[in-house]
Amino acid sequence: MATTLRDLLIQRAARLQDRPALTAPAWGTLSYAQLRNRAEGVALGLLADEPAAAVFSATGTAWDWIAELAAAASGLAWDATGQAVPSEVLGGPRSNHEAGRGPYHAREQVVQASTLFVPGLDQGELMARLRRLNVQLGWDHATQVALPLISLGDAPVRAALWSALYAGGHAVLQVDPPVPTGLWSRFRQPDLSWDPAPFRKLWDEGS
Repeated sequence: MATTLRDLLIQRAARLQDRPALTAPAWGTLSYAQLRNRAEGVALGLLADEPAAAVFSATGTAWDWIAELAAAASGLAWDATGQAVPSEVLGGPRSNHEAGRGPYHAREQVVQASTLFVPGLDQGELMARLRRLNVQLGWDHATQVALPLISLGDAPVRAALWSALYAGGHAVLQVDPPVPTGLWSRFRQPDLSWDPAPFRKLWDEGS
């Protein structure tokens, strides 16, 4: 059983290799194997040089989720006050950097349940919270959840992405359609696919 976020990513990719993991604009659908490869590519870029203890990415694209996965797999904290993940690491020339390969594999011995992930919350405690939330949600490998790309940096959306990964489900990042106005507004139907309520407290102290 996975005890760290790093283990979670690796184990889900090993068991669910070809199952859909993430759909995002301009990317199409990534399988679990492809999700792991993309996250580890960013991790190799981050670890090619001595990394900062905390990193962050706020590009407003799916790369932000990949960077968060990479940080977790590398044992780095994810913190808005941390060093910005360089754009050249996010699928650019420093992604999959060979110099990061050795340090990345060495992190297998470094990343523990006690490794800090976000301020005040280590990887082991987050895994425990994801287990409890998964019981509440009842998500599994057949789950597909549509999430608003525009809110990717918001705590509930990040919590839902981690929950989908924990369950082995399929997260779909969607660009919200324009809001109809005038005559057409009466035909607009609410999008019921995303309910942030269950995810709002995942990151809170004492949850």
